[in-house]
This record gives sequence, structure tokens and C-alpha cells, in this order.
Amino acid sequence: MWKKIDRRIIAHFDYILIALITPLILVSGMLIGEIHPALAQKHTVYVLVSIMAFVFFFLFPIRRFSWLIPLLYWLNIVLLIAVEFFGHSRLGAKRWLELPFINFTLQPSELIKPAFVLMLAYLVSKNPPPPGGYRLVEFLKLSLFIFLPFVLIAKEPDLGTALVMLILGYGVLFVIGVHWKIWATLAVTILLAIPFLYGQLHDYQKKRIVDFLSEKPSYHVQQSIIAIGSGGLTGNSIEESTQTQMKFLPIASSDFIFAYVVERFGFVGAFLLVGLYMALILHIVSIGWFNSDYFIKVVSLSLALLLFIYMSINIAMTIGFAPVVGVPLPMFSYGGSSFVNFIVIIAILQNLLAFRYTFYYNSDRRMIDPLCK
Repeated sequence: MWKKIDRRIIAHFDYILIALITPLILVSGMLIGEIHPALAQKHTVYVLVSIMAFVFFFLFPIRRFSWLIPLLYWLNIVLLIAVEFFGHSRLGAKRWLELPFINFTLQPSELIKPAFVLMLAYLVSKNPPPPGGYRLVEFLKLSLFIFLPFVLIAKEPDLGTALVMLILGYGVLFVIGVHWKIWATLAVTILLAIPFLYGQLHDYQKKRIVDFLSEKPSYHVQQSIIAIGSGGLTGNSIEESTQTQMKFLPIASSDFIFAYVVERFGFVGAFLLVGLYMALILHIVSIGWFNSDYFIKVVSLSLALLLFIYMSINIAMTIGFAPVVGVPLPMFSYGGSSFVNFIVIIAILQNLLAFRYTFYYNSDRRMIDPLCK
């Protein structure tokens, strides 16, 4: 019986998803090694940690222990509140918590992303939208869980991550279904509030917007555009990629790694990379779009939307079409927190797909369920 169950689990595993993310991880590791060999070693550690995290979350019986999801969400909210009182500041931003005795820091604004996605899935699966979409009361209840982390993260300040969370939450609700009158009212309210919202920004945030709107881009973007232009159609060798190798291109291994991709592999490399991301996003969207299980639907749409937001903002800022914010290229830029988070959400999705029938988690139910025969 166990062999039959194992085969059934393996049959529901999404191999296409793994096949699409593997080239991203391999190529990014190679390019980070070219830019900074020491960082490549750390990146390898992040990959190994991600693999262990993937195995854990893939095997963890999420549906059976779904009652833990609200506790996980509120634990992360408590951590975000703790940042306000006990947080560690870097470069004017208070975003980290120092763990005593082990010399390690946590960034709750990154940790909350998988919990946030799971909480949305939990809430929607418990109360699916009626015909015509959620009405005002249900919309406000869901908005509370979306808006709370936005406010706490924006206060750090980390407006980029806060806006990603806000767009993610309401983007998922837009696809799941909310009455159109609510969206119309919300759109008008935001338009009227823009002058007030701009006044609440910090000086460095206003400067990013001014730099973006000015005729001359900032130094970072200028160097990025030069690197992209030097790549031509097919790119350069490592030695000829002078913008990166001579350190003119800032933050080449993380925020501006797309510029190095184009410098190394030209327009062809950029086209293939964007094409790979779009194939990955469309595949994940198809998983949720044609699935009646709201848990799978919300997690898959959240993952696809996160990938699209991160990819589009990162590439847009690299070529001067968006203000420079600390948004990495997903599963490609150097950085442990973002990388591990995406892998964890992918593992959660694979878990929900492979163990989509809850009897897989419970040996007693396997004995009586006819699908096990």
C-alpha cells in the first residue's frame, strides 16, 4: 500500500516547476561566482539551506495542521512589532532583530512572506467568495490581514517590501473575486490621497522618485545602462565585461545582476532569461487558474504574482524605468532571505499539489478511502 501511495504522491509532484527554476539557480550561481567568488560560496550555502527547507515544507502535513497557520501569521506580526522596540538599525532603517548569544539577525519583513501567503490561502479556503465576489464586510476582514503587515513594514521604513505585500494581497483578491464597486471606490480614494501619501514619504524616498523623474538618471542607473549597452546582441567574455569586472556597476551581484546578465550574454541572454521567468509565471498561474481548491489557487497565484512583481520591478529599475529600490531578481540575485523565501513558497505549493488529498497525511483514512485502492 505504501508503494501505491508513494507513486500517487510522485505522480502529483510538479516536475515542470522544478525544471524551470533549476536553470535560474545554476546560472545565477555561475554569474555570482564571476562577480565575487567569496559571495558564490555563501550563495552555495543559501542553496543548500533552501534545499533542506524545501524538503521540510514539502513533507510537512500542511493541511492537517492548517490550524497552525493563524498562529504563524500572528507570531510574525509580533516579530514586526518587536522590531519597533528592539530592532537593530542599519543605514537609517530599523529592520532586524538580533538574537542573543548566537550573533545572528532576523529580518521579520522577509520571514512574514510565506506566512502571509499561507494566511491568505487559509482565510479564502475557509470562506470562498460568493458569486459576484466578496462584499464590503468580507473585504474589510481580509484587508485587515493585508494592511497590518503593510503598516508595520512601512514604518521600519521599508516601503518597497511593504508595497510588495500590499500589491500581493490585493492582487490575489482581485483574481479570486471582489465586487467591482469596491475596486472602483478604492481606486478613486487612492487617486485623491496621492498628494497626502507623497507628503508622508521620507526624504530619501522622495529623492528616489525625483531621481527617477529627472532627465539624468542616478549614478547607479547610469552605470547599469552602460553595462546593458555594452552587451550588444550576444554579450562579452568575462574579461571584456569591464563595467562589472572593474567595479563600475554597483551592487552587481544583487540589485543590478540583470545588467551583468546583459553585459555577459547580450540581448539574447536577456531575452532567454525573461522568457524563462514568463514561462515559470504562466505555468504557476495555470496551476491556480484551473484548480477548484482555493488553498492551491491562492498559493499558486500569490507565488506567480510575487515572481512577476519582483522580476518586473528589478528589471525596470535596472534600465531606468522605475525608481531604485531594494527588490532582487527572484532566485537569481545574491541574498539568502529572498532566495529561501521563494523556495519555501514553492515547497508549500508542491506539498499542496502532491498531498492534495488529505488522506495521504493520515494512515487510518488511507485504509478506508476508495482512492487508495
